[in-house]
Amino acid sequence: MMDMLITRKGWPCLWEHVSIAMEVGFMAFILIHSGLKWIGVLRDSRSADEDELKKHDDDDLTVTKLSISYFISLSCCVLMVGIHCFVISLMLLSGSSSSLARCDSPVRMFSAEILQVLSWGIASFAVTKTRKKKLVRFPWLLRSWWLCSFLLSTAVFLAFDTHFVSAKHNISLGFREFSDFTSLLASLLLLAISVRGKTDLCFLSSNEIAEPLLKCETDQHERESLYGKATLFQRMNFSWLNPLFSVGYKKPLEKDDIPEIDVKDSARYCSLIFGERLKSTRDREGAGNTSFYKSVCLFVWRKAAINALFAIINAGTAYIGPYLINDFVEFLTQREIQSLKYGYLLAIGFLSAKIVETVTQRQWIFGARQLGLRLRAALISHIYQKGILLSSQSRQSHTSGEIINYMSVDVQRITDFIWYMNTIWMLPIQITAAIYILQTHLGLGAFAALATTLAVMACNIPLTRMQRRYQSDIMNAKDDRMKATSEILKNMKILKLQAWDNQFLNKVKSLRKKEYHCLWKSLRLQAFTTFILWGAPTLISVVTFSVCLPLGVQLTAGGVLSALATFQMLQGPIFGLPDLLSVIAQCKVSADRVASYLEKGEIQRDAVEYSPKDETDFGVEIENGTFSWEPDSNRPTLSEIELKVKRGMKVAICGAVGTGKSSLLSAILGEIQKLSGTVRVSGTQAYVPQSPWILSGTIRENILFGSIHEPEKYERTVKACALIKDFELFASGDLTEIGERGINMSGGQKQRIQIARAVYQDADIYLLDDPFSAVDAHTGRQLFEECLMGLLKDKTVLYVTHQVEFLPAADLILVMQNGRIMQAGKFGQLLKQNIGFEVLVGAHNEALESILSVEKSSRNFKDSSPEDESKDDNRALIAETPKTQHESEHNISTEKKDKEAKLVKDEETEKGGIGKEVYWAYLTTVKHGILVPFIILAQSSFQGLQIASNYWMAWASPPTADSQPKLGMDRILLVYSLLAVGSSFCVLVRTILVALVGLWTAENFFSKMLHSIFRAPMAFFDSTPTGRILNRASTDQSVLDLEIAIRLGWCAFSIIQILGTITVMSQVAWQVFVIFIPVAAVCVWYQRYYTPTARELARISGVQRAPILHHFAESIAGATTIRAFDQRERFINSNLALIDNHSRPWFHVISSMEWLSFRLNLLSHFVFVFSLVLLVTLPEGVINPSIAGLGVTYGLNLNVLQATVIWNICNAENKMISVERIIQYSKIASEAPLVIEDCRPPDNWPDAGTISFRDLQVRYAEHFPAVLRNITCVFPGGKKIGVVGRTGSGKSTLIQAIFRIVEPSQGSIIIDDVDISKIGLHDLRSRLSIIPQDPALFDGSVRGNLDPLSQYTDGEIWEALEKCQLGEVLRTKEEKLDAPVVENGENWSVGQRQLFCLGRVLLKKSNILVLDEATASVDSATDGVIQKIINQEFKERTVVTIAHRIHTVIESDLVLVLTDGRIEEFDSPAKLLEREDSSFSKLIKEYSVRSQSFSTLSTLHN
Repeated sequence: MMDMLITRKGWPCLWEHVSIAMEVGFMAFILIHSGLKWIGVLRDSRSADEDELKKHDDDDLTVTKLSISYFISLSCCVLMVGIHCFVISLMLLSGSSSSLARCDSPVRMFSAEILQVLSWGIASFAVTKTRKKKLVRFPWLLRSWWLCSFLLSTAVFLAFDTHFVSAKHNISLGFREFSDFTSLLASLLLLAISVRGKTDLCFLSSNEIAEPLLKCETDQHERESLYGKATLFQRMNFSWLNPLFSVGYKKPLEKDDIPEIDVKDSARYCSLIFGERLKSTRDREGAGNTSFYKSVCLFVWRKAAINALFAIINAGTAYIGPYLINDFVEFLTQREIQSLKYGYLLAIGFLSAKIVETVTQRQWIFGARQLGLRLRAALISHIYQKGILLSSQSRQSHTSGEIINYMSVDVQRITDFIWYMNTIWMLPIQITAAIYILQTHLGLGAFAALATTLAVMACNIPLTRMQRRYQSDIMNAKDDRMKATSEILKNMKILKLQAWDNQFLNKVKSLRKKEYHCLWKSLRLQAFTTFILWGAPTLISVVTFSVCLPLGVQLTAGGVLSALATFQMLQGPIFGLPDLLSVIAQCKVSADRVASYLEKGEIQRDAVEYSPKDETDFGVEIENGTFSWEPDSNRPTLSEIELKVKRGMKVAICGAVGTGKSSLLSAILGEIQKLSGTVRVSGTQAYVPQSPWILSGTIRENILFGSIHEPEKYERTVKACALIKDFELFASGDLTEIGERGINMSGGQKQRIQIARAVYQDADIYLLDDPFSAVDAHTGRQLFEECLMGLLKDKTVLYVTHQVEFLPAADLILVMQNGRIMQAGKFGQLLKQNIGFEVLVGAHNEALESILSVEKSSRNFKDSSPEDESKDDNRALIAETPKTQHESEHNISTEKKDKEAKLVKDEETEKGGIGKEVYWAYLTTVKHGILVPFIILAQSSFQGLQIASNYWMAWASPPTADSQPKLGMDRILLVYSLLAVGSSFCVLVRTILVALVGLWTAENFFSKMLHSIFRAPMAFFDSTPTGRILNRASTDQSVLDLEIAIRLGWCAFSIIQILGTITVMSQVAWQVFVIFIPVAAVCVWYQRYYTPTARELARISGVQRAPILHHFAESIAGATTIRAFDQRERFINSNLALIDNHSRPWFHVISSMEWLSFRLNLLSHFVFVFSLVLLVTLPEGVINPSIAGLGVTYGLNLNVLQATVIWNICNAENKMISVERIIQYSKIASEAPLVIEDCRPPDNWPDAGTISFRDLQVRYAEHFPAVLRNITCVFPGGKKIGVVGRTGSGKSTLIQAIFRIVEPSQGSIIIDDVDISKIGLHDLRSRLSIIPQDPALFDGSVRGNLDPLSQYTDGEIWEALEKCQLGEVLRTKEEKLDAPVVENGENWSVGQRQLFCLGRVLLKKSNILVLDEATASVDSATDGVIQKIINQEFKERTVVTIAHRIHTVIESDLVLVLTDGRIEEFDSPAKLLEREDSSFSKLIKEYSVRSQSFSTLSTLHN
């Protein structure tokens, strides 16, 4: 039938028709293009860079340096001209009846060949013109011609010539066949050049310096890129990676060993291009998810189209093998009448198709991964840029944990789809080719196969919808977990101090349980879908063969084997369909989330009008301003704001807690939503936030903040900010590294560092939000005099303060109340008004009078009885040993000899291979690994039953149409169906077991890591950036949840498959082992050569992910500061650099996979073609043709299987790095037990509240110097003890020692006769109360923050709120106790946050209370009320207070003065003040002197 449809003189004329049409079209386009360009409609296609270069360098260019691309393209075009000229000559000499003729029309034949000569002549001329015109890229018309000619040559050689040879078995190869083959090779080379597009021409100027045409090509970034400078052939076979493998094989790769990425793969380039696409799309169609999708499509379409072309060619050539199987079986069956040449030609046909398949497959897979990298870089950069522009309202709806999820998980899922996207184009081609082959061999039975295939795919529509819903649930659950985890890690110190770690651990567990249920639903559905689709090829074959019987289709061995091979080829798209559908579902959910995030509201760009300094005398102007943090609220945050600040003025802003002081500064910065009015700012700004924002890095880097280091200016700045002494204390001075969020710095040090940062910027306007709250009296006075009134004397300064002593020096004082400026004027003017300001002043007066009265009484007492100084047992314990330099209040110092020591160490990575113990730990986590053998048994049974069913069909079916089957066809199909059903059942068992074991294992690892992190000491959190932990909890855990089990399973499954294939092939011809064994050895060598490099690349890639997340988290926290300093561009550049640091190893990871796969595929082709040649060469009768056909059927997939085995092993090893990383964090050294059953304190402990320190010595690590030395003293029970000292004297370390945040290296602490080192941490911390220096609130409600353990009634909570001055504020809110608290409590002022912390301890009512700068951020009046409440509520309890406000400790029963980690003085305030040389007396004097001017003014105006 086919011989009737396709004759040598019939249908092949189609080639002439297509060729003529294509050539005429090509020349017509050239004529039209030339005409349009001639009349000026079109410009030359050269870029602006080329035009500029031409104008600049035309006279200098003398010599052209030819490129390989230019030489190959010109040679191939000339070769094609020669081939077709020679064909025309032979046709003229031989006539139309020669073997050269394909068509029965001489006119068409000659026309086609003549047009070919003309077209290729034009192409050759066009190539030469690229040199003359100095074109960077080949013209698009020329590249289109090369593409079309390749498609035509491929069709001719692979379709027509193969058919002619198979139709005329004895035909000998002639010139036409050789010319077609040569044309195909030339067209393939030209196709590769057209895809790349670049001419790579270079010119030598008169001074003999080579200057590439594009400026970007001279950039160091591209010169260092192995990929960027690779030739076409190197890119085709990935040999450009050889230098990297050479280095990686000799030694473990380091980060600096990895080459740069190409310019087009860089984050800057990708971000720029994507930004342009997004902007143009939004301008055309408006904001929304649709514009995001279209922008992504516009960004990827060029590269995606090239990938699609390779994928389509790959899909088409993959089916040539199954098409030829029937011919091969017929050849073996009819050996006596066949020519050996025909058999060898069939082998060459198989090999050629396989090589084209391999080249195109490797290129489209690599291209898809590369495109994914580009899209990933673009999306992460835009997520980052959006993050530092989000409005406060948008920030409340998107926590940093959620945005980190967008960066790590959602972006990964979107880029995964880029790889799977090509499956969409390949699927219809694969199905069409399969149906065509089936129709050729099975006739109408093919339509039964098509119907069954479509039915199976249709079944996936509802499953896909369900999977999409489950994926959305998974992401929402993961968001909740990551949000909670991120918040907990930021506040871990508070959790440990409050003994809340168990409660919050259970919170994360409950969120994980919710995520676990979502994961199980998704994996269960995925297992069911996999079962359906793995069983689909078997179902299709059973249905197809069953339909063939009643239709009378003869099932021969060749036809059956060809059909089975086709079904086997269909397994690829059908097996990949569940993954494709799952990825589509995941991608849709993730893309919607990212698109929604990118559309969130940003800060108002036009909220502030900026003007040059010379246009106005005012630095800041606000006219009738109304502002609100919640624009939808009926009550604006600020209203009726009128403010004009002349240049050089000092403006103080004061008022009670929550009156809008910080919001006023935010209005000037443009951070708060402006509802009405005008804000004008003239000059540059610098901002110091109330909560210090410190970057990870050195102190110097934080102060310079991107500016150039000018030594003199720098010295003036650090001196004015009182940092000189701190630098002397630090082992590495200002090069000391600061931990995450400045965790190893005291509050005062962080505050002064950020003040220095602002001062060093030399701005025109300074906005300081309560800058003196965290420093002691002496330091505060120095900052005010030398910094505010010194270096900044000519600057415009607006400063918020609760310390009234800093108000008289201000040129203007603003008194805030209920979001309005209630009073404005100078100090004296405000005192006369008597409408509110005097309340703040009165509170300060009372505090000052209490100090002065104590000081006065002490002086009188001293005059009457000077001898009594030496009689008290609690006299100062002054250390006799010389003072030595020490570190700050936390673990910042390192040994002097180790100047380069760092607190935050580089992330630990393993070296060498993944240890067997890692695999063993993973495999044996669940039920000691007892289920693993059952999984392998199920897969082995599946493979065995599959082979048995195929073997049965090959053995039982008749070899030819004239032969009789060995059994009845109904019986044959019955046995085949039973075997097929059995194999499908094995797949069901396997998929369920893999899903269960994988999820159970992931849950087990997560639980271990979670407990390990929660039980880690604070030293771990001090030296480990949050991003590293979040990276493991997010990305690595996601790999365990969804990937590892499948990857490891595929390792086992692919090994079982290849063993089955080799078994079948060896049954046909055992001689195949002659070539298979050495090739297998070479494959193993390649794998071992590849693994060291790929493994280290994967590890480095994993490590480089965390800095992106860490930098983002820091940037989000300091977004206001970044914008205020106009440093957005610098931080964006840092983000782009970090993305590139991750892209470099990741790009080379994916490249190295293709390097290995390409070589393994080629090796497997040699095994396959050797087996084919062997089967052709063996004498007739040695082998059964049907079984030989079965061997070829399985051998067709040998290249895929062999590459799959190695690729799966390598990929699994790379994924196992996530397991390795999680195991690392599952073995963190733990702090002491939470509860020690044998040493539990009494229920009423501590009763008296006596704290005894006995020779206490504390150091943060063995090699660090001691922070506290020889502390020996007693805090009597029920007394009030004040702890004072300069910044860095060890006050907070003493408190940490009481709570065992740090363990003593020597000595002990005894509380009510109980050595606290002998009891459990929970028993200790739960019995003590603390108000920390940095107030912490958690996302949730007010009730949840005050009573996270749900121990108290609403009445008790309201009572505590009333006492801490928050009752009235809460009653104005609709939600009352359920009023929302966002992440970090950012919807409450810092002062209100400290009052919430006070509310917690009022509820707890412990016998020991520690106050660590608890009232630093509240005004004097509120401070006075709080002190009275504490004195009243904790009257008979021990209260230890660390304070910089002297009046908060002056009324203490005892005062402990610390200096350099030693006790300098310890006595009652009265006795310490009796000695004028005491340190406490000096502190009082400083405070008195600072307040003297205030007291004078206050008296005058009263």
